[in-house]
Amino acid sequence: MRLIRGIHNLRAGDRGCALTIGNFDGVHRGHQSLLAQLCKKGRQRNTPIMVMLFEPHPLERFSLESAPPRLTRLHEKLCYLKNAGVHSVLCARFSRHFALQSAQNFITDLLINRLGVTLLAIGDDFRFGSGRSGDFFLLQHAAIRYGFEILGAKTLLDNKKRISSTAIRQALATNNLPLATTLLGRPFSICGRVVRGDSIGHMLGFPTANVPLLRTATPITGVYIVYVKQLDNQVLHGVANIGMRPTLARSHKQLEVHVLDRFIDLYGQYIEVIFLYKIRDEKRFNSLAALKEQIQDDVIVARNFFDQNSVN
Repeated sequence: MRLIRGIHNLRAGDRGCALTIGNFDGVHRGHQSLLAQLCKKGRQRNTPIMVMLFEPHPLERFSLESAPPRLTRLHEKLCYLKNAGVHSVLCARFSRHFALQSAQNFITDLLINRLGVTLLAIGDDFRFGSGRSGDFFLLQHAAIRYGFEILGAKTLLDNKKRISSTAIRQALATNNLPLATTLLGRPFSICGRVVRGDSIGHMLGFPTANVPLLRTATPITGVYIVYVKQLDNQVLHGVANIGMRPTLARSHKQLEVHVLDRFIDLYGQYIEVIFLYKIRDEKRFNSLAALKEQIQDDVIVARNFFDQNSVN
């Protein structure tokens, strides 16, 4: 799959694509349904499949502090899109200038002149252009005028409730991991490359693999029972802490994972941490000894979980 960083990097060969547009945060079941329809139509037409998404997320561009935490970072999102059958991803920079362009200009300049879309698959709630003035009905008229096909994807429901990134964040915030799994179509996970830490976990007898979150807000915090999946698809059992590590008075969030019952050096490896069950919230302990005692209890809970569920 090809990543196109910016509209200015489009090539002549990118014209004539089957396109969909959105943020695709989480690439959840609703997104998967739209992508499946787009890919099926694209294959029938022998047309390359393109996804257009935005960086930064539009809400982050205008108010980073109040923007919702991402379910997937860009690298994770690209992996899911590739697996869905997408050929190329146009990552457009969401600037103030981009946000202020009219809906009509978005259609004529980008969709028609630059991309020459032959098929556009879009959610029925999609909005675009200055003041969010563009909508599905405007695109329907444009499809007739410019001669491309438009595929409207209705909102996917689960038990009569809309599947959305917001609903998944709410499920995670209330520790309803099974519901989040249902809406995503897979367990919630975070990926990243393991870096050197401060060795506090090793000193306490519980060495950890440390994954920096790069100042990205996360939809979960606390201590979790997890799988740790390596690039070779080997799956390990573990306990993970994600948050500020208040006992150590850290100023930034980090994901730390302790692999159960074996020593393995994951430094430099790209791993996926799959969250299965929340043990507890983060809390501040008065001493490292008290923290160590709590970690011992967390490990016991995790071992019992894996024993009872007879997994891997």
